[in-house]
Amino acid sequence: MEKKLEELKARLMEIGDLNAAAALLFWDQSTYMPPGGAEARGRQLGLLKQLAHERSTDPALGALLDALQPYAESLPADSDEACLVRVARREYEQAVRIPADFMARLTQHQTQIYTVWAAARPENDFAAVAPYLEKTVDLSRQMADFFPGYAHIADPLIDFSDYGMTVAAIRPLFADLRERLRPMVEAIAGNPPVDVSFLHRHFPEDGQWAFGLDVIERLGYDFEHGRQDKTHHPFTIKFSLDDVRITTRVHEDDLTEALFGTIHESGHAMYEQGIDRHFEATPLGSGTSSGVHESQSRLWENLVGRSRRFWQFFYPRLQETFPKQLEGVTLDAFYQAINEVKPSLIRTSADEVTYNLHIIIRFDLELALLEGDLAVRDLPEAWRARYQSDLGVTPPDDKDGVMQDIHWYAGMVGGEFQGYTLGNILSAQFFDAAVSAHPEIPEQIAAGSFGQLHGWLRENIYRHGSKFTAAELVERVTGGPMRLEPYIRYLHDKFGELYEL
Repeated sequence: MEKKLEELKARLMEIGDLNAAAALLFWDQSTYMPPGGAEARGRQLGLLKQLAHERSTDPALGALLDALQPYAESLPADSDEACLVRVARREYEQAVRIPADFMARLTQHQTQIYTVWAAARPENDFAAVAPYLEKTVDLSRQMADFFPGYAHIADPLIDFSDYGMTVAAIRPLFADLRERLRPMVEAIAGNPPVDVSFLHRHFPEDGQWAFGLDVIERLGYDFEHGRQDKTHHPFTIKFSLDDVRITTRVHEDDLTEALFGTIHESGHAMYEQGIDRHFEATPLGSGTSSGVHESQSRLWENLVGRSRRFWQFFYPRLQETFPKQLEGVTLDAFYQAINEVKPSLIRTSADEVTYNLHIIIRFDLELALLEGDLAVRDLPEAWRARYQSDLGVTPPDDKDGVMQDIHWYAGMVGGEFQGYTLGNILSAQFFDAAVSAHPEIPEQIAAGSFGQLHGWLRENIYRHGSKFTAAELVERVTGGPMRLEPYIRYLHDKFGELYEL
């Protein structure tokens, strides 16, 4: 069986390497590629994805998994070998349902729509991208139909990123969260406005860039195995466990965009950098779900990066970087400003209290598009209506409305957004578990020491990669299932103090 296991690993590594090559081409497309290269890049990505899919569905791989099944069942369920066979089989059974030519068409379309969106968004030209988005909706429905028997058409699409989650589970969770958040938003709205004007002075790009890199290196991001570049929409991408890169965007009139975007993406990257090296280029060698992945980026960005303790250490250093811009601005004023709660149009810059309302809107609209209750041509108006009803703001255009996120214009419609809110919920639950194990963590953060927290996350979450499902991992780490209460308590404690609720 050892020989068969090694053969399995070799086959899986081939697939992983093809996907990594495709990821490298996507990274280049999103950072340095000239716009004129889009057509050829779509063809190249389509070919790589098709080759990877062919190997992923090779009957010989299925036969090998069948042969290894009795061996895997004889091992402890949480052993590396048993988990590898189990996860590889799950991915194989998923892949064989999807025709290779469909994957090639989908990948090529995703490259085309991304290029159109990147050009159309600055011009506020939804009409230019709408036909492509209609095709994305159609392809998303086709993808779901490869998995008959679903309770909701979005369930198979959600499974790709948050395995085991369903619309039936997410809808009531999000409804409960929405009902708890709206009173908080309304209560905070009665407070005097927070002065955030000093965050929008001129902060030169080079200073922002250098400060952000220093912060994430202290958090634990390994620059020997990663780098940061600029892009339209920040993302993290992995080519191997030894090459995990992040991207960000810098606005010189906004101190927070690049700073918290950099911390956010480093949280994703540190997760990938911390995975057991024995899982390299196998199905175990990546984060287990979008929700768990997002829990790590939001934990570092919000529970750590927007905490008062964090800035007790970093604020004097920020003042040294921008002495004129922050002259006379106290730590208390800065802390209040970076945690301002104010309904806004843009998801990526939304505050912690309103952020999940942005996600719930997108989740509901995705479902309506897939169900056929909402046409793409009516999407901008539906978007504006939901923003007005849920957040009390109305986008003046589509650029900062329905076109603001990359997800529908580079991926699929369905399963694209729920992970953000699942991650927010889990971030508080994981952080509570870490502090319970090491009560000294909060004071260490105030001293600029993050090794204890990073080490705990690495030991309990990162190193496992995809060995366990999200539900299994949460149970192992916290002793119970995902719960909303730790997150609600965190928000009430933090913003209750800030806004004297």
